[in-house]
Amino acid sequence: MNRLIDSQSLYLRKHAENPIDWWTWCDEALEKAKRENLPIFLSIGYSSCHWCTVMEGEAFSDAAIAAYMNANFLPIKVDREERPDLDSIYMQALQAIAGAKGWPLNLFLSPVDRVPFYAGTYFPVEAKYGRPGFLNVLQQIRQVYDTDADKVSAIKNQVFSYLQQTITSTQQELSADILLKGLTQNAETLISRGTEPGFPMIPYATAALRTARFEPPNASYGAAGICQQRGLDLFLGGIFDHVGGGFHRYTVDPTWTVPHFEKMLYDNGQILEYLANLWSTGMQEPALERAISQTVQWLKREMIAPQGYFYAAQDADSFVTAEDSEPEEGAFYVWSYGELEQHLTTDELQALMNQFTISSSGNFESKNVLQRYQVGQLAPELEVALAKLFRIRYGAMPEAISTCTPARTSQNAKTYSWQGRIPPVTDTKMIVAWNSLMISGLARSAVVLQNPEYLDLATAAAQFILNNQWSIGAASSSQKNRLHRLSYEGQPSTIAQSEDYALLIKALLDLEQATLSIHLSDSSPHPWLAQAIRVQQEFDDHLWSAEGGYYNTDASDNLVIRERSYDDGAIPSANGVAIANLVRLFLLTEKISYFDRAEHALKSFSSVMVKTPQRCPSLFTALDWFHNQTLIQTGADAIARLSQRYLPTAVLQLKVDLDSNFVGLVCQGLSCQSPAYSWEQLQEQVCQSIKRG
Repeated sequence: MNRLIDSQSLYLRKHAENPIDWWTWCDEALEKAKRENLPIFLSIGYSSCHWCTVMEGEAFSDAAIAAYMNANFLPIKVDREERPDLDSIYMQALQAIAGAKGWPLNLFLSPVDRVPFYAGTYFPVEAKYGRPGFLNVLQQIRQVYDTDADKVSAIKNQVFSYLQQTITSTQQELSADILLKGLTQNAETLISRGTEPGFPMIPYATAALRTARFEPPNASYGAAGICQQRGLDLFLGGIFDHVGGGFHRYTVDPTWTVPHFEKMLYDNGQILEYLANLWSTGMQEPALERAISQTVQWLKREMIAPQGYFYAAQDADSFVTAEDSEPEEGAFYVWSYGELEQHLTTDELQALMNQFTISSSGNFESKNVLQRYQVGQLAPELEVALAKLFRIRYGAMPEAISTCTPARTSQNAKTYSWQGRIPPVTDTKMIVAWNSLMISGLARSAVVLQNPEYLDLATAAAQFILNNQWSIGAASSSQKNRLHRLSYEGQPSTIAQSEDYALLIKALLDLEQATLSIHLSDSSPHPWLAQAIRVQQEFDDHLWSAEGGYYNTDASDNLVIRERSYDDGAIPSANGVAIANLVRLFLLTEKISYFDRAEHALKSFSSVMVKTPQRCPSLFTALDWFHNQTLIQTGADAIARLSQRYLPTAVLQLKVDLDSNFVGLVCQGLSCQSPAYSWEQLQEQVCQSIKRG
């Protein structure tokens, strides 16, 4: 056992029995490394990461590697989901050193200043896959550290210079032309390159969807076509679990067939919102609605805690039998042809083969991943066949299972008496940022599909955060009454970072708009806007930078730099989301200070937006809000109709005291158009306003 045994993090506990003498990222570890001149081996990953799991079972469990590591380095293990600030800094360093990104993220740091001088991802025990054996890497790194200080210093200086460049920029004007160019370039990143894996890339898809409204109605393909194709890839592809619902992390191929099987809450929340927005543009395809519905059913069955919040993730790997020493990737989700023949009738199997990628040879290690061939409503016999596959996996038909007990550890997975297959491990911690993404996805889905149940699920999660994530009993007085990022079994942990604040504020504003649409008969004020204002004030107080934009985290002597991240990754950048929030708050409160702050922040990132627009689609989403912000004040009937349309830069406000002669008022920032006296005139004004910039 090492120091990780008492950690709350599932990822860290997975390494608790390694022979490596792991430390957590803490002052004591950093001081020890500095005092004893031990280069720091920093390893960052997360619980559902497949290759993190592989390296834990291989290199980190190897006695010879552990003996050398313990004698020559100070090893630190970090859960990126607990510390996204550290992950962001050192992922940038990996990019500088190796020209690539990915997890596990393994770096060697100088103990004096914690700047990396070597980095990589997965290292095997013995040399293979074109990668050196890990013990050999350790020995060479230690030799260079001891004998070539000039080389180590030169690499560190290059890395630190690269990191510094990511947080400095000059200001430029951000015109409407730059907006359209940036949106278009980000849309083009979604076009398949033919050999690349299939990632959802929802921040880019969101930018593409915004681009489509600036194109002529008869445009051939263009951004609208790109967005529709991304939707088809998502809800027809193997990335979607057609049997149990929910989306996997990505596919390893460009045909969207074979996924990397982990399911992350943050992907599913973003995809729900994107698909709902696609629906609102007119792509009202039954397969799209089924994907949303099945994903919500997966959430309810496997990902909701009794307190109402959402769990973080499910692993890619699972055990086939309780006697297995190691889990297999995708075992819970794939089907042998023999299984299908055994459990389905001949007609059912043929119907399934007509609609899905099924063959006797399979498409993933002799097994079958289901991918749909075409859109449309599934025939009743097909739904029966899929329900039978559900029964194989879960041990009962879908209508007989409302909640599944999560497998919290590998040992739990192997010892619990499951009705069907052994499920993958579920990481049951609550992350504010990820819950907020799901709240937004559910809220938008509730509106466009007019399903109050979705809104109820979103509301319960938001209420849990508001009621439980401000810790009164924190150890440090500076942490009292601050939003906390994590919850372990209902207990808050770790001060929130900028992504938690930004995405929670967005979720609260999305709930405010959804509640307005779903509960039109209730004219009483709802608390979501007031709560968003409160959280925004705390965000401003603690993380606003005088340069413009928001720091990732509070100042810390242990960080190499204090980042204001603008890059989009698997989730949208906090600053992009935060700036869009400021514009929405300005529209809803008429407080010009929000708009001024949004402008200041955009200018602070203007240089990178002009030079490298494809790094920051969420900043262009924010710029779209800035140029085309629209407030629509109207009555309940108009809100019910408008809310189901795609109006990407508009907020709705219920006005019960409208003059009986007109139906609504469209305002653009500090000025309003003449009142609209008909529904047709209101629509025309709204359409003009949201693309005037």
